[in-house]
Amino acid sequence: MDNGAVLPTPARESHPDPVVPPVDGDSLEPWPGRPSHPRAAEDGRGHAVVLGAGMAGLLAARVLSETFERVTVLERDVFLDGGPHGDSRRGVPQGRHLHGLLDRGRQIMEELFPGLTTELTQRGASTIETLVGSRWYLRGLRVRSTPTGLTSVLASRGLLEDVLRARLRAIPGVEFVQRTSATGLVAAPEAPDRIIGVHVARQSRGVGIGVVHADLVVDATGRASRGPDWLAALELPAPPERRTDVDLGYASRFYRHRPEHLDGQRSVIVSTMPGFRGGGAVALEGGRWHVTLAGMLGDHPPTDPEGFEAFARTLPVPDIYDLVTSTEALGDPVPHRFASSLRRYYERVKNPPTGFLVIGDAICSFNPLYAQGMTVAAQQAWALRDCLRAAGPDLPARFYRQAGRLVDVAWDMANGADLCYPGVQGRRGLRDRLVGPYAERVQVAAHQNATVARALMNTLNLVDAPTALLRPAVAAGVLRFGWSHPTTPAPTLTAASAAGRSSDQAGSA
Repeated sequence: MDNGAVLPTPARESHPDPVVPPVDGDSLEPWPGRPSHPRAAEDGRGHAVVLGAGMAGLLAARVLSETFERVTVLERDVFLDGGPHGDSRRGVPQGRHLHGLLDRGRQIMEELFPGLTTELTQRGASTIETLVGSRWYLRGLRVRSTPTGLTSVLASRGLLEDVLRARLRAIPGVEFVQRTSATGLVAAPEAPDRIIGVHVARQSRGVGIGVVHADLVVDATGRASRGPDWLAALELPAPPERRTDVDLGYASRFYRHRPEHLDGQRSVIVSTMPGFRGGGAVALEGGRWHVTLAGMLGDHPPTDPEGFEAFARTLPVPDIYDLVTSTEALGDPVPHRFASSLRRYYERVKNPPTGFLVIGDAICSFNPLYAQGMTVAAQQAWALRDCLRAAGPDLPARFYRQAGRLVDVAWDMANGADLCYPGVQGRRGLRDRLVGPYAERVQVAAHQNATVARALMNTLNLVDAPTALLRPAVAAGVLRFGWSHPTTPAPTLTAASAAGRSSDQAGSA
């Protein structure tokens, strides 16, 4: 574990990233060097190549830098380093929408990058205590405002990536190569189940093909990972998959932030339960509100300004509508669609090839409503760190077992919530039929009971396991308050939002 001071952020011009790799497009000459002994990947030495510079790739690179002599991160995009508002790069379309960093993810990132929270704050991000500096609405009821000890970092995805890249550039042996993508895996001629590198393509001035040799290749290319296809091309087993169709659509828009908004609080989250519509607003760097509206099962928010506001008016509470109609919009709404959650079970592959690992959304792509993606990627990076430190054979199998257990917790929570919608297709076992109703009672009880509210937030932030909601004190609160009607006054509707909601209800009758 690194316990040193915050690594300095280097000047950009002193660490120029190669725009294209110095690969030889006419041969399979190695770049930047042939892999070491076959055990190098198991022992954590030699050269590691990370495919993709998203959150999972950056976290993997940080972990690999502890034991590998060189770490090369290949990224097809061009970075937008040092932008005033943490702009998202082209390859992260979801970066234009709200991203939530759960507290477990923040804790891990703080361990890997000491002082990260402070640095993000210095760059304009906000830090708040969950349920104190924010509003959470579940099933139309506000979760009780109570101290939780959980920290929420409110920063754009672009800013977070920008800061992590700068930290990584300050680590000797770590290099970024832009405008370069992998097109396939390279297997050892004498051992087809040992990966020794990747074929790469350059994204400028046509396509140049070459090979980057490595002792370990880590696929962090996200949901669109071609890892299963690459394995199949080498006649190696690909992982089984599971999908849950949710047909989620969301649209996001920036607005001017004013201190009086939300009575000075910095975020509001409105869940889609019990209907199909929800949303969130978060105060980001640059004096902006980032507002995202979402709808499940085809009930998507419009992308014209008038339709966007009309959709906000139909949410079960008026907070977001009041916000967007009381300040200046900064641009038009931007849409995104998420068709299905995706789980790839690499831990079920017998004898996975050595020298190749998959991490992040390439293993599991969660429904973004639950904000689990970055945190689960951090958990996987932490598991990889443990596996590398333990050394020994069968690194891929050991990692996939650990990662699979971590993913299962978040997947079961998210998938279980999705299956509460009657229109979501999927197998509903006995556990789903038991857990769903209890989870609903927990959310209702959290409106009034501080013990339940704290336990729920710790679970949603992946700090505690879902079994924490069964502890005696929590269960007692659920039994007492989970079936009661709200006793605290509902948020007051403004005249504008009340009139708007009434007209919408009349029009849809």
